[in-house]
Amino acid sequence: MKKSLGARTIAFPTPAWAVATYDSDGKANAMVVAWGGICCSKPPCVAVSIRKATHTYGSISQRQAFTVNIASASQVAALDFFGIHSGRKIDKFAATGLTPVRSQLVDAPLIEEFPMSLECRVLHTLEIGLHTQFVGEILDVKVDESALREGGLDVAALAPFTYAPEVREYRAIGESLGKAFSIGREIGEE
Repeated sequence: MKKSLGARTIAFPTPAWAVATYDSDGKANAMVVAWGGICCSKPPCVAVSIRKATHTYGSISQRQAFTVNIASASQVAALDFFGIHSGRKIDKFAATGLTPVRSQLVDAPLIEEFPMSLECRVLHTLEIGLHTQFVGEILDVKVDESALREGGLDVAALAPFTYAPEVREYRAIGESLGKAFSIGREIGEE
């Protein structure tokens, strides 16, 4: 029997992404976003929900662009740093030793050392409540060559991780369970 936990922000997995922007002074900044995901395939889009109180909210609103940067498990401490401190008070890139690289497609930086970056321009903005959701059209995905194999991404080499909001932990992504749109075909067959 299931027990009610009430209306809460529990869903698994949630991402652990660094959303990077330039502020009004042109300074690169990044924050951690867990409220986000792919939201459309054509055009390819990602949605991130951000509180208005954040430095990043103002930057995205002004620049109409952002990047989503996916760290490897070995970079979890640097990603977490981006979520602990405000870009209004500290240069997070200088503190972590990470390198902001100007996107050639959008007015936002990529994080050079993180193995995957999505370059997004704002397509829609939706006021939800405490958060504002920015829907970004993905103009390009940049992936470090070490995380590629013939036929696409090597998820094991990418080593992404997730965030578990209820327990406030980062969790590694485990082994492959099977090919999607394939393993369920056997159910009900005789």
